[in-house]
Amino acid sequence: MKKLINLFLATILTFGLGSMAFAQHTGATKVVYHIDDAESQGLKGLRNIRNHLDTAPDTTIIVVTHANGVDLLMEGAKDKKNNIEYAPLIGALKSRGVKFEVCEITLKNRNLKKDQFILDADFTPSGVVRVADLQYKDGFAYIKP
Repeated sequence: MKKLINLFLATILTFGLGSMAFAQHTGATKVVYHIDDAESQGLKGLRNIRNHLDTAPDTTIIVVTHANGVDLLMEGAKDKKNNIEYAPLIGALKSRGVKFEVCEITLKNRNLKKDQFILDADFTPSGVVRVADLQYKDGFAYIKP
């Protein structure tokens, strides 16, 4: 009887672990890119995302910006070193399914208005909470360029 119970438990354990492994390998990867400083992370982050999608096009990517990172999504924003405008790069990534979000707490703290941002921007009540929820609740991997 004990051997039968052990065999039964081993079978359940094996099936359960195998099912978990199968589920993990069949779903598309989900990644949150965290940007809190557009000057140091902007162009690098956008290039990382482009390269990420070139290699793994089925990846779901959400970019969450807060603090000085929201500058990335402001109308007319450019990389200061290279004088490259961010909007066309963001638009190209948006057309590939990337979602860009701006922290509303940052808007309040910096006296910014939603109409100062490019049309490709969405808004989230708190950038930090959004990053945490995407990681913990929704299983997103975390990347900070």
